[in-house]
Amino acid sequence: MDDHDSQRLNKLLALRLGVSRREADDLISKGNVSIDGQTAELGARVAAQASVFVNGAKLPTATQLRYILFHKPVGYVCSRKAQGDNPTIYDLLPDDMRVLKPVGRLDKDSSGLLLLTNDGDFAHSMTHPSFKKIKVYTIGLNQPLEPLHQQMISDYGVEIGDGASKLSLERLSDDRTEWQVTMSEGRNRQIRRTFAALGYEVTKLHRITFGKYQLSQLAEAQFETVQIAA
Repeated sequence: MDDHDSQRLNKLLALRLGVSRREADDLISKGNVSIDGQTAELGARVAAQASVFVNGAKLPTATQLRYILFHKPVGYVCSRKAQGDNPTIYDLLPDDMRVLKPVGRLDKDSSGLLLLTNDGDFAHSMTHPSFKKIKVYTIGLNQPLEPLHQQMISDYGVEIGDGASKLSLERLSDDRTEWQVTMSEGRNRQIRRTFAALGYEVTKLHRITFGKYQLSQLAEAQFETVQIAA
């Protein structure tokens, strides 16, 4: 096979399925991918005219990669299916965006910047800990943050069950209940768990920055398309 007329199978799967190349490699290694009727192997290349099947279904034709910035309101879950009485973010988005996946998540009670895409490699580069993407939030607490607790969170970290959580804090209000939080990790509900470990409740959590992307003036429940440099 001429390499100029082919491409790596994991790259093709990532583009067509909206998964990362690592996830594509997992599909291949598990024997779930075939090329012209033969089980594919890791590192395989595939010609443009080849017939590729994944889990018994023909690989979808090429789709345009999309990148959306969305201002998520409080009260909506980042899921395609409603959870109990809670509506989903897709209730606020056009039907053609239901195929896009959230890049990271914001829980029901959180608001702010959410990225959505069908580019698995982009999603992986934004969320895997090794890339250390900076995220910035504004938060509200149910009571003033004690200076000692501020120092613990900023300088030493607070144990939250899956390791110590260390956050950068900047005070936003004189009464010490409103703060800006900067972090590069992304553990599940990490900010809420960090403050809960010290006896505080996070009453507001709003993301304003994710990597190089900012919420800026995007109104609540509104979205915009962005271009990603190759």
